[in-house]
Amino acid sequence: MNNPETSGTQPGTAAAESQNEWLNRYESSLMGVFGAPQRALVRGSGCYVEDADGKQYLDLLGGIAVNSLGHAHPALVAAVSDQLGTLGHVSNFFTSPPQVELAERLLALADAPQGSKVFFANSGAEANEAAFKLARRNSDPAAGRTRILALEGAFHGRTMGALALTAKPAYREPFEPLPGGVEHLPFGDIDALLAAVDETVAAVFLEPIQGEAGVRPLPEGYLQAARDATRAAGALLVIDEVQTGIGRTGKWFASEGVMPDAMTLAKGLGGGFPVGALITFGERTSGLLAAGMHGTTFGGNPVAAAAALATLTVLESREVLANVRATGDYLRRELAAMDAVAEVRGEGLLIGIELNDDVAPAVVAAALKAGYIINSTGPATLRLAPPLILTAEQAGSFLGALPDILATVRAAATPGTTIEGKP
Repeated sequence: MNNPETSGTQPGTAAAESQNEWLNRYESSLMGVFGAPQRALVRGSGCYVEDADGKQYLDLLGGIAVNSLGHAHPALVAAVSDQLGTLGHVSNFFTSPPQVELAERLLALADAPQGSKVFFANSGAEANEAAFKLARRNSDPAAGRTRILALEGAFHGRTMGALALTAKPAYREPFEPLPGGVEHLPFGDIDALLAAVDETVAAVFLEPIQGEAGVRPLPEGYLQAARDATRAAGALLVIDEVQTGIGRTGKWFASEGVMPDAMTLAKGLGGGFPVGALITFGERTSGLLAAGMHGTTFGGNPVAAAAALATLTVLESREVLANVRATGDYLRRELAAMDAVAEVRGEGLLIGIELNDDVAPAVVAAALKAGYIINSTGPATLRLAPPLILTAEQAGSFLGALPDILATVRAAATPGTTIEGKP
């Protein structure tokens, strides 16, 4: 598992138990909200992970767009270890240099104007929960400004406020009634957006690319139309960059060129360490949440902030974003040429692969058996979100193996049937 990005660094070794032993222990001790794990992983290095039986896999999912620098990156390991040995946690009655430095760095990367601020959380759902409360603060029931708009296919998290913004019925229905006032517009329909946004709207939430819905980019011009409409109506534009931000698309932010009122970040920001952020743009938006209106015990703690700072430093200093663009272009071009592929979507190293047949879950299982970790977001849709340090050679290995994987799965599928899968 040698990799130039992680040479000489190995995480601790788990107890020498077999794959099945770990999976059995999992089943008897952990809540089943994720279903049965596919494997028990014990170590990683660069873009590779290894399971309890010693089998190695090329990780093309990256913890679902989280492990920006791969596994056990020396800069990240050093930053977390050094900070934990200095100051691990303080309450938010206090601050720490890493917290302040990270906020300043994010405001600079986002080109945020004077008066902009940052709130740190622990996840994307928490960042969106804070943004939901921000939207509520922009409401005015007396004037009829109470509506919050999101899109069909949206995924903003599973906490109650974030779940109200999320569109998938299977996620929502077991927990209704959810916080009210949220409406879901047709995906990508600019006319429907313009018709819906008026003075009764408090906020509009958008993902530049819907990751959980199958890597669906918004149409050209949609974000700018949303910006213009919300500004005219006095509504907030909140852009969810939890999955697309921090270099995933080959840019710092997929919404680059359109300044929102608020932006949420998480996933790749900490390189694998839990950290989320809400950025508010300008003094008015930043003043909507005053002291005591929101909070978190762990958000912005020194170790999480140090992890994020190390991640940003590596991404800035090693031309990683150029690699994201080049390797992503290579993958999309070669994938689109495959006979079994109907469409390839996405930007950078966030890639959706639409197959001609409803066999995506079976392809995920076959790829895992062959040593590749990928994901399905629907019956016919595969998703790739690998570490941003993925090399062309590693991408080529997957491209070389995929045709045989697809052919094997298609041959095994019974003609005329659909293989159903869980996103």
